[in-house]
Amino acid sequence: MPETFFLNPNERLDLATLSQLLTDQSTVKLGEEASQRIETCHRYLRERLQESDAPIYGINTGFGALCNTSIPPQERQQLQVNLMMSHACGTGEEVPGELVRLMLLLKVQSLSYGHSGVQLDTVQRLLDFYNREILPVVYQQGSLGASGDLAPLAHLCLPLLGLGEVNFQGYRLQAADVMHLFSWAPVQLEAKEGLALLNGTQFMLAYAVHCHLRAQRLAQAADVIGALSLEAFGGRREPFDARLHQIRPHAGQITVAKRVYNLLQTSDLQDSPKATVQDPYSFRCLPQVHGATRDALAYVAQVVETECNAVTDNPTLFPEDDTILSGGNFHGQPLALALDFLAIAVAELGSISERRTYQLISGQRGLPPFLVAKPGLNSGFMIPQYTAASIVSQNKQLCTPASVDSIVSSNGQEDHVSMGANAATKARHVVENAEQLLGIELLTAAQALEFRRPARTSPQLEEVLAAFRTKVSFVDQDRILYPDLQAAAAFVRSYPWP
Repeated sequence: MPETFFLNPNERLDLATLSQLLTDQSTVKLGEEASQRIETCHRYLRERLQESDAPIYGINTGFGALCNTSIPPQERQQLQVNLMMSHACGTGEEVPGELVRLMLLLKVQSLSYGHSGVQLDTVQRLLDFYNREILPVVYQQGSLGASGDLAPLAHLCLPLLGLGEVNFQGYRLQAADVMHLFSWAPVQLEAKEGLALLNGTQFMLAYAVHCHLRAQRLAQAADVIGALSLEAFGGRREPFDARLHQIRPHAGQITVAKRVYNLLQTSDLQDSPKATVQDPYSFRCLPQVHGATRDALAYVAQVVETECNAVTDNPTLFPEDDTILSGGNFHGQPLALALDFLAIAVAELGSISERRTYQLISGQRGLPPFLVAKPGLNSGFMIPQYTAASIVSQNKQLCTPASVDSIVSSNGQEDHVSMGANAATKARHVVENAEQLLGIELLTAAQALEFRRPARTSPQLEEVLAAFRTKVSFVDQDRILYPDLQAAAAFVRSYPWP
């Protein structure tokens, strides 16, 4: 990716590009077309308000249930400032910095289409925050996921006015102090700008992008770790034969079966005699379960990428048609459903992983109970499986859908909400849990494979084992294991899975 990336409303922003931007730390600028659209729309709104006093929601009226209250011209700027301040009611834990930075980028992307009526300087300042990693302090709780992510976005955008707090170069500072550091004057909001900044789905969307990128990596890891467990358990390769999957041609299932079959090629362990005709489902049905997760993630990717290239504030302006429309593009239901689906799909990767862990420590197929040479004196890998079982249970609780809930707000004006923000934070927790679950399985499979020596698995899988052994050593007798569990989860997150 080039050192400077230009946002262009005529070019689709996809997940792969976002991943690169976040990894490469490229400077992001507005393309010429985006700048022109923003300026044209802002000019149109200003002229429209000069020509007519007809009520336009949130521009010369109050908000929510106060939409029928008229606001005179001399108070419209204060209206937008009041909106920003009154909606900054977030609570709970802080949003991680990497997600705040993503929120800034996605907010700019949505405003770049020229349907929001904001000043170019306002959008540019958001980009300045992004590029200089000035990260507003945003809280995880407070959004209903309809009317947009009002509370989180208020915290995200308050620093434009020199209000609120930011994290900068490892310090938590008053936004006004950072503005002074760069000799920046606070943005003077004009009509509709506060509304445009607060209406939108960028909190939910940032979480969805982040979770999907991690879930994709997790799906890759799960296939490889599952193959290692199968080898350690003395499992069979036949369930991954392409002919089986051609007659039930789900795309994810076919992909997983092919990957695992290829990973098992040239394995000494596959040439050894097998103890049974069939393996337990957690091994034999790996393509069907992992594959279904991949198919779910493909659907989620389609929803997320659509939202990344969408205008989600309200009302929206169409200068070319001399029209301002009030609608509901800020409603988070598409993301709420997708995030719930992502959480369920990822939780299943963790659920089946824990079952493979259990099988490996159960003393079957020539493996010692709990994978230690002297069980009884040593507990070995007994308790990592307890930990995995606990995490799987928590994931089940976290997978209760947020999107089926709704609580009326704003005196009944906002009578159906998506709760997509809760779906977002839950999904991230599930992803983190699944990374730990697969780390525990990897730790267990690597231990079990030592009892199969001198027979070796395939070169690809041996390479993974060798890399893992640089982080976690063989357990020959009981030791404190929690650092190993943490190291295994970190390995799952960072290893370049084949």
